[in-house]
Amino acid sequence: MYLNVNEAYSKFDSKLAKEEKNDCFVRSLAVASGSDYQTTHQFVKEEFGREDKKGTQGFAIYANMLRYEEKGLQIGNVKCDVKVLGKSRIKNQYKLKGEIILRQKTISSFIKDNPKGTYVVGVAGHALTIKDGEVFDWNANKFKPTRKVQSAYEIKSKKSEAQLSLF
Repeated sequence: MYLNVNEAYSKFDSKLAKEEKNDCFVRSLAVASGSDYQTTHQFVKEEFGREDKKGTQGFAIYANMLRYEEKGLQIGNVKCDVKVLGKSRIKNQYKLKGEIILRQKTISSFIKDNPKGTYVVGVAGHALTIKDGEVFDWNANKFKPTRKVQSAYEIKSKKSEAQLSLF
């Protein structure tokens, strides 16, 4: 089984995006929030302590996402709610010889269990976005549907009050 991969993740129209390396979390957060690459890059640098051309540390992502779960996330003018998904959402439960076993979900099983919504998903040393069952990642990763989900964060765009008052 191959994953359907949307190439928007790899095709940001930005000189910085073309020169950057180890920026999977920046790309994932930009796609999930709907923010542009430049603004998201600067935000992750300031808020998550990311250094240019170096990846964002997993513990920094987790700690900051817990904080944004409480106060909300704002990247430039884009506001989002964040929900840190717990074990029950990123692990499958099996019964083996009478004992309950928890195993990490694969990307494929995560998509089956979460067909709607937008998620920033952490796998070993990498981050990607899943939006309504579609994977936003490097095209070469479409051959890796069994990568194990280590963390996941649901991202929901907030409608601004100005937009709501128009209707």
